[in-house]
Amino acid sequence: MGKIIAIANQKGGVGKTTTAINLAAALAVLQKKVLLVDSDPQANSSSGVGIYENEVEFSIYDCLMEGIDPKTVIKETSTPNLYLLPSDINLVGAEVELVSVKRREFVMKTMIDQVKDDYDYIFIDCLPSLGLITVNALVAADSVIIPVQCEIFSLEGLGKLKNTIELVKNNLNPDLEIEGIVLSMYDRRLRMANLVVEEVNAIIKDFIFDTIIHRNSKIGESPSAGLPVILYDASSKGTSNFLNLANEFLKKNDDSIYDKEKMESFDNKMKKSKI
Repeated sequence: MGKIIAIANQKGGVGKTTTAINLAAALAVLQKKVLLVDSDPQANSSSGVGIYENEVEFSIYDCLMEGIDPKTVIKETSTPNLYLLPSDINLVGAEVELVSVKRREFVMKTMIDQVKDDYDYIFIDCLPSLGLITVNALVAADSVIIPVQCEIFSLEGLGKLKNTIELVKNNLNPDLEIEGIVLSMYDRRLRMANLVVEEVNAIIKDFIFDTIIHRNSKIGESPSAGLPVILYDASSKGTSNFLNLANEFLKKNDDSIYDKEKMESFDNKMKKSKI
């Protein structure tokens, strides 16, 4: 049975989609079968792994609102072991349409339950809001990863998100836990970035992943190629960061670290490819 992790933060621009794409891809390279669920109508997670809206006949909207079997909608990506449940602009209407649906907070859970046994991990890239779609993701999830940008304004609203998580936990999903907080877009040359890291560690150290995601040009460039950074530039600092985060995530979940022989086989395949 796969573990379901929501990647959530109501503040935009904190590295939420970047974390979802690249952590999922890193785990896939480490021989875990991973599903990335794009629950944002902007569909940035979808395009970030090379699946574009004009290639999508059905999306998560059709699964949620029309009852289409997600197994028929999920697509393979260019990253071995990484699969995508794509989104599209139609999802904008789901917030309104779900209001009148019976047990509206459980629609996504019902959908994901159909496929969770097929994957080791399922990551849900959430909207930058705390609306009904995000609540659905939190109800469906076993845990939440919260990306936080290393800027002072990104700390604002963290308490509000924590309160939302507690409300969902108390009323809809008692098993929901905080998987951890990922500090992202870190530039050690900036005094403010270092102050944010110090402040967050002083307040909520127990929830923070040791791995910090540094600012890296390759992470910023890779979505334009429709690739996670690990395929775009395997030697980059960004790739190293996300592989470290993936290994830390696996250790936290008492999961086995990647098989060395399988990893060497993957490296050889990548060398022979055009990527």
